[in-house]
Amino acid sequence: MKVFVTGATGFVGTAVVRELLDNGHQVLGLARSEESVKKLVAAGAEPIHGDLNDFESLKAGAITSDAVIHLGFVHDFTKFEEMCKLDGKVIETIGDALLGTDKPFLITSGTALFSKDGLTNEKDLAAKHSHPRIATENAADAVVAKGVKVAVIRLSPSVHGEGDVIGFVPTSIKITKEKGKAAMINDGSNFWPAVHRLDAAKLYRLALEKTFQSGTRYHAVAEQGIPYRDIATFIAEKLQVPLVSLTDSEATEHFEWFSHFAGLNNPTSSEQTQATLGWNPQHPTLMEDLQNGVYFSEEK
Repeated sequence: MKVFVTGATGFVGTAVVRELLDNGHQVLGLARSEESVKKLVAAGAEPIHGDLNDFESLKAGAITSDAVIHLGFVHDFTKFEEMCKLDGKVIETIGDALLGTDKPFLITSGTALFSKDGLTNEKDLAAKHSHPRIATENAADAVVAKGVKVAVIRLSPSVHGEGDVIGFVPTSIKITKEKGKAAMINDGSNFWPAVHRLDAAKLYRLALEKTFQSGTRYHAVAEQGIPYRDIATFIAEKLQVPLVSLTDSEATEHFEWFSHFAGLNNPTSSEQTQATLGWNPQHPTLMEDLQNGVYFSEEK
């Protein structure tokens, strides 16, 4: 099928595009720059000019394709709430273009919506959540209510692998270098789920090819929870800096906007996703990527 992909030249998007092309699909990728156009053409995909604020391009991409995968998100944390609202509008726009069709629409969310004790699974909904990112799932549910065929893929907080430069792990490393010390909140026993980008890409492809009930949630989670303490300890040892424990108030000063994520406790299951889609993560774990130098190569 021909698949319209937003965020097609991003960290996860490039892997999804490659996975789709390698398995016989065509890709129409949203491209906001000439550089993005060249990347898509080189990969074997067809570019469509536009960005997430260009609703006409979004409509055109959806109308001329057989399916849509929405991966694009503006990662401007100085305007985070505004960008979350924009994501909701993007989903609404694409959804309206798909009305009256049976085209599958995969929407990207995150398991990080849930920071709690206990294991989060695919049945958990976050409709009353106060986090701005809930705008994505609320918009998805609104599109489902209109009769569009929608599945939501919740990515792990850490989607890791070669090329990860703005994710949670590189952010932790960057803050450690700036502050001259690694830090964890209290004893660092909070858990981060993780998934390798290539495993996540395969999940998108399998979900696209699967007949699903509209409103289904899938979890791109290979490891249900890694203690943040383990990550911080490795970074401290690798950079040869001290590891310190911070109170909640100290963490706000140290991590700034990242403090919520550094303290995120989000143990998450993907048991239902794996069973339903036949998805079996097989690429390196997060700690293996750290140990193998993915985040500490000379050029970084």
